[in-house]
Amino acid sequence: MAKLSVEIVTGERVVYSEEDVDMVVAPGADGTLGILPHHAPLITALSSGELRVKKGGREQALVVFGGFMEVTPDKVIVLADIAENIEELDLLRVEEARRAAQESIANRQSGINLEQAEAELRRANLRLAIGQRRGSRRGPTIGGGTES
Repeated sequence: MAKLSVEIVTGERVVYSEEDVDMVVAPGADGTLGILPHHAPLITALSSGELRVKKGGREQALVVFGGFMEVTPDKVIVLADIAENIEELDLLRVEEARRAAQESIANRQSGINLEQAEAELRRANLRLAIGQRRGSRRGPTIGGGTES
């Protein structure tokens, strides 16, 4: 049976690389995209959201913030502005960042960039939503561990 090779990279590092993947579900700019082996070639912009990689009976979740995805019949390459494995998220730190962004917006402190604070708040809210939802699933993940 045909499989996919998947690579997710940012400007700083390779976040995820795996062979023999069954499916990728990504947050496209115009909606959610499901990519299976033998997909037609495609280049698309990504929006912020959850990107899932399915392999066997396991699923790996990542949170991505913008970027591009290139699809060929046997490979998916994601060039993300920001990409993080859900297991790497420290939800306490994310909650602190969310509160700090909310305070910055509410207080309109001099010297803060309101647009940047709002973007930080959106990112923190997305990380929390995906992290909390994923934390409750407790299923096996690609790589052999289990979510806690």
